[in-house]
Amino acid sequence: MTDTRERRLRSLADLLRSGEIASQEDATERLAALGFPVTQATVSRDLDQLGAVKVKRGGALRYALPDQLGGRDWEAGRLARILREWAVSIESAGQLIVIRTPPGSAHLVASAIDHSALPEVAGTIAGDDTLFLAVRDGHPIPALLQRFQRMMGQEKEIYA
Repeated sequence: MTDTRERRLRSLADLLRSGEIASQEDATERLAALGFPVTQATVSRDLDQLGAVKVKRGGALRYALPDQLGGRDWEAGRLARILREWAVSIESAGQLIVIRTPPGSAHLVASAIDHSALPEVAGTIAGDDTLFLAVRDGHPIPALLQRFQRMMGQEKEIYA
């Protein structure tokens, strides 16, 4: 990693810790003001490398770093938080689980699921407000669906 990139990543992390970065455009503008002229694509890669996620704080969306979220099992805690905040509904459809989110948020939920590396999940495909979760063969859909519903705070009785 180049010295300039390291300094840019440190500056971006400091900006994220300030709690004022709501979008990649905000980050791009603030980094430019600090002497790091970057594109939105570069900021997107940097945010991904830092593990930054969008969280709701005080009713507003802001980027946050993993160390700002706390919790021992960060990935599991992160997944539950993201599902509670962003998943609107969930249902099964064959070997898939379909999760609906507000517009523009499906990728956030899909990424959290993918990073959680659940053994039952083969992968996700995200659109704008809907994501498909492919369940590996041999794993019961109702049990996984109920687990996600618990994380969402919407536990329901599931009949297999």
